[in-house]
Amino acid sequence: MAENSTSAGEAAYPEGVPCWVDAQLADVAAGKRFYGELFGWSFQSSYGGSVWACREGEPVAALGQKADGRLPTVWTVYFATPDAEVLTRRIRASGGQVITTPLPVGELGVAALATDPEGAVFGLWQPGTHPGFGLRHAPGAFVWAELYARDTAAANDFYGDLFHEALFGPDATPDFGRAPLAGAFPAEMPPHFLVHFGVEDCDAALAEVSRLGGRVQAGPFDTSYGTVGVASDGQGASFAVLQR
Repeated sequence: MAENSTSAGEAAYPEGVPCWVDAQLADVAAGKRFYGELFGWSFQSSYGGSVWACREGEPVAALGQKADGRLPTVWTVYFATPDAEVLTRRIRASGGQVITTPLPVGELGVAALATDPEGAVFGLWQPGTHPGFGLRHAPGAFVWAELYARDTAAANDFYGDLFHEALFGPDATPDFGRAPLAGAFPAEMPPHFLVHFGVEDCDAALAEVSRLGGRVQAGPFDTSYGTVGVASDGQGASFAVLQR
């Protein structure tokens, strides 16, 4: 395990902490080949035909089959909550929208999808038997989520109200940043979350993305939290790699 990695499978995450990510793909088998080679993931079957990706034997992400080909091919970050019903009511009251009301995922937990007032999509996860990441902050695992927003001050207000302790409390160790949607982004790009996975060498990871049939969109470039490259897999799901 990497020196700064976190093995986190032993307890539920505090509310507002990114605790899980998944990708909805048209071709899950192709996704397994791409991400398996890129991040060294192994896979095991999970609920409803989805698969869990594992690193060092611990779950780090899920790949799911898109139910409708018209749905976007995306990575989604899920924030932990002890009560998804209560949190969805707070999201609506704060100007967000609920796309999918809280639904049980077998015994694993309860999931919901929502948007902030600018339309950026995120998930909620109320744990049952599955608390979330078994490993994070390590190569091949989740390390960061960046929200690209048109109005970062409004985003800070919205998420700061929802997840104040996770973002600003005395024990806060945020894995979630906010940045303006400007510069390299096309004008039509909507506000969105970008999931970051850890790598030991950003240049090498981006070269591997190209070799595997993905596309490098930007980078490497330096940020306050490390060296980042933005890419998409062969099916169009965007993600970032982060070297710290």
